[in-house]
Amino acid sequence: MEEANENSRTREENAAPPKTKLESFESFPNYVRALLHTPSRLLDRVTARSSDEIELVEIKNRSQHEMKKTLTWWDLIWFGMGSVIGSGIFVLTGLEVKNTVGPAVVISYLVSGISAMLSVFCYTEFAVEIPVAGGSFAYLRVELGEFVAFIASGNIILEYVIGGAAVSRSWTSYFATLCNQRSDKFVIVAHSLAHDYNKLDPIAVFVLAVTFSFAVFSTKGSSRLNYIASIIHVIVLMFIIVAGLSKADADNYSDFAPYGVRGIFSSAAVLFFAYVGFDAVSTMAEETKNPGKDIPIGLIGSMTLTTFIYCMMGVTLCLMQKFSDVDENAAYSVAFEAVGMKWAKYIVAFGALKGMTSVLLVGAVGQARYLTHIARTNLLPSWLAKVNEKTKTPVNATIVMFIATAIVAFFTSLDVLANLLSISTLFLFSLVALALLVRRYCVIGVTSRLDFMKFLGFLFLILAASIGCSIYWSQTTSGWIGFVILVPIWFVGTFGIWFFVPLAKRPKVWGVPLVPFLPSASIGINIFLLGTLDKASFKRFGVWTAILVGYYLFVGVHASYDIAKAQKEKEKLEPKIESKNDEENGVQLVTGSNTKNENHI
Repeated sequence: MEEANENSRTREENAAPPKTKLESFESFPNYVRALLHTPSRLLDRVTARSSDEIELVEIKNRSQHEMKKTLTWWDLIWFGMGSVIGSGIFVLTGLEVKNTVGPAVVISYLVSGISAMLSVFCYTEFAVEIPVAGGSFAYLRVELGEFVAFIASGNIILEYVIGGAAVSRSWTSYFATLCNQRSDKFVIVAHSLAHDYNKLDPIAVFVLAVTFSFAVFSTKGSSRLNYIASIIHVIVLMFIIVAGLSKADADNYSDFAPYGVRGIFSSAAVLFFAYVGFDAVSTMAEETKNPGKDIPIGLIGSMTLTTFIYCMMGVTLCLMQKFSDVDENAAYSVAFEAVGMKWAKYIVAFGALKGMTSVLLVGAVGQARYLTHIARTNLLPSWLAKVNEKTKTPVNATIVMFIATAIVAFFTSLDVLANLLSISTLFLFSLVALALLVRRYCVIGVTSRLDFMKFLGFLFLILAASIGCSIYWSQTTSGWIGFVILVPIWFVGTFGIWFFVPLAKRPKVWGVPLVPFLPSASIGINIFLLGTLDKASFKRFGVWTAILVGYYLFVGVHASYDIAKAQKEKEKLEPKIESKNDEENGVQLVTGSNTKNENHI
């Protein structure tokens, strides 16, 4: 009987995550001592690398309950399309067609779609092999370390908040249009508040509350609502394409590229943001039934369909109306009005509304899972990592993200939010592609020192050429001499890794093809696009990154160090306990050197 009780207690202990005390924060003197040791602790955490096993087992167990595996490739395809096809297609297309690219916008959408597809491939291999809620945070933590992962993911979380707030306020504007009212009809002006923060938007908060409620109560329910909304949205887009092409005039395509090749690539850099959002799908890998099959089909399938729809929408607009006559703000509504179909503007507004609803829903699901996995590592309060026993969703993290997004959406005007387009997404995509190269060619205990140095040298050439192309593009208005020099340097770096550095690790289930060329191309294109952004984005990135670094130095590094130290002590005790138990049972155990502890470089 005692043995049965002991076994029961053991099972309970194994089922529940270990409650580790953070020694550095137990008292003020402890915290002061921890601050004095910040340099050595920072070095320890920067050089530490997690592993697939740690992320999949130990870190995930800290949520107390597992998330329910309910998603299939069908769900992921619609999550992917729902996260990407929002208001961007209705806003950005007209602006770029008239001022930057003309009818050649179809090529711009194709170029930016290929760029997004390269990033999708890199994400897919990680999501298949490390199917956890942390998404890119977990991938970077394994390959590039905790510090890089925290800074990159912290920026993405802020972008989720700003993006969610902007889309929800835009939702209010489109809703007013659908009701045949002024776009600011439902906004309340509070004259006592500062300018740009005095236009209160209660409808935006209500829409956020509804979408976040679905994210709290059921991932599968969120999926069903999303693909119903996305299917309706796609039907509306198909109507716009078919109805628009019925009014097509081939003469509008007579001047196909009025702004030249440079206009095509400049526009591609802007239109890339119409594809942003698919990274939220990778955070749902933990809730996917068969990651090895469902994730590649879901991510690649959704991006392929999205690119096709975007290209067809661009073609339709430019065949309906001459590019110089396209309206910058309401391109499709004005185009239908110009060809005698004024009533279609309501369908356009309805389609935009549906698209934004899907974007908000997928964002609510994705951002909470980002926050959950970061909290699992104790870099954020551990209560954010808890998964609710009944709903099997991260309720605490979802509520916190809702509150943050709702506050920003309620007070901040759309103009201010629009100017906060950040470099976070392109920065993160570049790091994930870099992490994939590290994963394939730099494995501790496998890659020799000489091969590692060769890898670093060739990687330097790839990064230098990519940064050089970005700077050259942003500083010159014409000329191609710089690209003639820099692109071959990028190729030498990529070819050097492929030919001179032996592959150290192969994917277990599904892998990115054409490595290292595909991830290297992803790095090059993403860094190139970074050079097209304005100074305000870089300033925002710098300020927020400085805040994240400050938090990490004063809080995060010490919490992480305490957890790692406790884990090492636990692993030292485990062989002794096992040896004692086996001795009592009369069994001789031969243990190997396998350990779940972190690696250091």
